[in-house]
Amino acid sequence: MQFMEDYSEPLPSVFYQTPQSESIYEQRNRKRFQEVYGLSDSFSSSDETLPPPALPPKQRQLASSHSASPSSSSSSSLSGQLQQCASGPGPGETESALSLSASNSCLNHQGSLPVPTSESANDEGGEGEYVNLYSSNQANGDVILSNGDSSCGAEDSLQDSASEHSKDPADREGWKQKCVDSELTSEEVDELYVMDHDEIMSHLTLKQENDDGPDVRAGSGDILLVHATETDRKDRVLYCEAFLTTYRTFLAPEDLIKKLRYRYTRFSLSSDIIKQRASKNTFFVLVRVVDELCLVELTEDILKQLMELVFNLLCNGELTLARVLRKNILDKVQQKKLLQYTNSLKTLAARGVAARPGTLHDFRSHEIADQLTLLDAELFYKIEIPEVLLWAKEQNEEKSPNLTQFTEHFNNMSYWVRSLIIQQEKAQDREKLLLKFIKIMKHLRKLNNFNSYLAILSALDSAPIRRLEWQKQTSEGLEEYCTLIDSSSSFRAYRAALADVEPPCIPYLGLILQDLTFVHLGNPDLINRKINFSKRWQQFNILDTMRRFQQVHYDLKHNDDIVSFFNDFSDHLAEEALWELSLKIKPRNITRRKTEREERT
Repeated sequence: MQFMEDYSEPLPSVFYQTPQSESIYEQRNRKRFQEVYGLSDSFSSSDETLPPPALPPKQRQLASSHSASPSSSSSSSLSGQLQQCASGPGPGETESALSLSASNSCLNHQGSLPVPTSESANDEGGEGEYVNLYSSNQANGDVILSNGDSSCGAEDSLQDSASEHSKDPADREGWKQKCVDSELTSEEVDELYVMDHDEIMSHLTLKQENDDGPDVRAGSGDILLVHATETDRKDRVLYCEAFLTTYRTFLAPEDLIKKLRYRYTRFSLSSDIIKQRASKNTFFVLVRVVDELCLVELTEDILKQLMELVFNLLCNGELTLARVLRKNILDKVQQKKLLQYTNSLKTLAARGVAARPGTLHDFRSHEIADQLTLLDAELFYKIEIPEVLLWAKEQNEEKSPNLTQFTEHFNNMSYWVRSLIIQQEKAQDREKLLLKFIKIMKHLRKLNNFNSYLAILSALDSAPIRRLEWQKQTSEGLEEYCTLIDSSSSFRAYRAALADVEPPCIPYLGLILQDLTFVHLGNPDLINRKINFSKRWQQFNILDTMRRFQQVHYDLKHNDDIVSFFNDFSDHLAEEALWELSLKIKPRNITRRKTEREERT
């Protein structure tokens, strides 16, 4: 996508405007929170926090153990709960009974989870007996998510020191040392410990009065993370979304998961109401992080961390949370396997597909526009937001496979259009075909498909095509379509058109990538050695435009005849061949009538 070559710098205020309203994100978060906890007490209509939530299973168990015998009854109860969870989902819960095949290299060496017996349930290092967490039909050939023998003991030890932590310096130093031993620095431990909202805000650099942009201008990575876990504050909804969208620019996903685990573990067993809420909000953010992981980010390290957390949740009686996280992991792995399988089927199918004989004139223009839109939409909806963010920084095709596929589709379509026109031997046939594509563009505009619209426009306005002789009426008609992507005033016409459309819509990703690159190169990563969050806020708003359009799909019917005629746009000439044919049709020494647009320039 190299069409918009005359990129002019937009005003920074362009990137401070959030396309989607805060209420949309708030409703989505409330729904997801209900799926995790079964209630929505973390999202209110005011800026104040709500009354404390009910105690989770582990706290209820601990509270009841103080009034009864502290030894065998509590342990046997936990063991019974674990055995019940280990038996797998019931008849009405089959949707979560997903399995993993032994082909997953990062999982095939694992066994089932060790569940502590009544004697070892409260010990730090007890191994216990191994039981299957899934239904019995997964026992043969399917792999069970698990973790190593000692992980539960290690994290239980950390939780034990955190369970009754107050502001006692001795307790705090002990917990800090455990975290330092687990690859976190003392400074990170101090910042991950912060709970008080005023203290969090004191660590952040805030915008000055009358400044544009977000309230938070900068902060350390850990303080930005802690601030994002304040999900019970309505005025922090967009901040949390911006953090989750852009954290990869300063923090790797595996490191974020590690830090969220420590913060959750730090507060999860405390009886203090504020710490309970901090742990609940932190776990919710962790679920969101897993929800939005790219499939290419499912590394062995991340899967191992998540499986260890599932295991430790089980050890601590948090069966509901363990099940939610386990289902998340399995869904992601299944998606990755399904994608690999689908891609292999497409490769095999493509070998047996032949282009349908005939011409473009055999089909109605609006039907062609519909099929172009369906093909674009199929690829557009697969693109994951982090792919676009990372592409502007790294241009790594391995990290952005869906974006790369979408870009190749755009380029192939554009060269296919050029090839169809220039391969016509008669001038009147070329003219007729060019007018056909203009009609198709008209219908694409009605469909809000700016991707195919600009792919065709870039072909019609390319040098090998533009230099040929065309009727004045045809040239002037094409100029009207070119005004949409006029680069003057930072593509004001296109930005205005995009802002006015209602989904479904497929935007032109070339400009989104150029905007992201402009923001990345034009703003420092750090301000006074703190993460420049104002830069991330601009990146979030650019990406939010794309996310908004991915949420609404087209309702169009598939036409096999037209799609077969396209033949994946593989039948096109290279740039050199296009120039050879163009020069053959009209040698360089023959002058051509200039269009009004060329005369103005």
